Amino acid sequence: MRRLIVLLALLPMTAFAQSAGEVERCFQTPGACSTGSAPAPMAPAAAPRPAAPQPDYTTVLNSPEPDRRKLQESLRTLDKYTGPIDGNLQSEATVKGIADWQRGHNAPVTGKLTPPEAVALNNEAARAPIKRIDPSSQAAAPPPAPPAAAPAPAHSNADALKALQARLAERRKAAEPKAEAAARSLVNDLKAYAAADGKGAAGEFAGFAKWYADNKAAGRSVGEIAPVIDDYGDAKGGAAVSSEVLIESKKDGNSQSHCMVFAWIEGSPRRNAQAFSCDDVAAVEKWKTDQALRSAWR
Repeated sequence: MRRLIVLLALLPMTAFAQSAGEVERCFQTPGACSTGSAPAPMAPAAAPRPAAPQPDYTTVLNSPEPDRRKLQESLRTLDKYTGPIDGNLQSEATVKGIADWQRGHNAPVTGKLTPPEAVALNNEAARAPIKRIDPSSQAAAPPPAPPAAAPAPAHSNADALKALQARLAERRKAAEPKAEAAARSLVNDLKAYAAADGKGAAGEFAGFAKWYADNKAAGRSVGEIAPVIDDYGDAKGGAAVSSEVLIESKKDGNSQSHCMVFAWIEGSPRRNAQAFSCDDVAAVEKWKTDQALRSAWR
């Protein structure tokens, strides 16, 4: 009994919650007892970790055909695919192209696309500066012809211009005697018209006849006449001539210079004879066009 009292004095206060039989058993077999505290309750089992979601490849594989074709076009734009644009995302070439693209973006290499990957692929292709031709549209094209013999080196524009100038110079040299003769004949007729007080062959040029009449009415006379051949060549009606002529008019010791362009088809009498102001370039060019003039002079 004394031992029991001593033991009770040494045990923690919590031991009093135990029965006398349990105390005696602990005294006889200390290893079978707890250290004095109540057994700790068991911790609840941890909740199982949810499984990681599986990648969604079905949405893209079952997307509308235009969307699947667009993905193939994007792969082609990025040099990842060279097959036909048929919307088959499970063909060997398409799977390989997708895998190559995924590999370049450090993504799981599956050969199939999730919706976010499909968006990223199309966006990247849209930023690409070059769009390539669809080889499938060229499938029926005939094989390329064998290379032809190498063409002669192309002449530069400067060389072509020099060659043209040389040809025109040759034509001008050949036409010069006839052109000069036509211009001299015109000057003679103009002088004769003035000397005959408005009569003669130069009256063929209605514009000149009016000019002469207006100056005569103003008391002005005709002075020097200096022609410059403007154009000469073959027209549909024969040899055509246009000549820019400076005609001096005088009155009371004062002189004025007038510029006129005479244009005609050679003959006797001249045909389609016209006289224009030198400022009326459009009318002169229209006359040449109407005559289908092939210039040998300019």
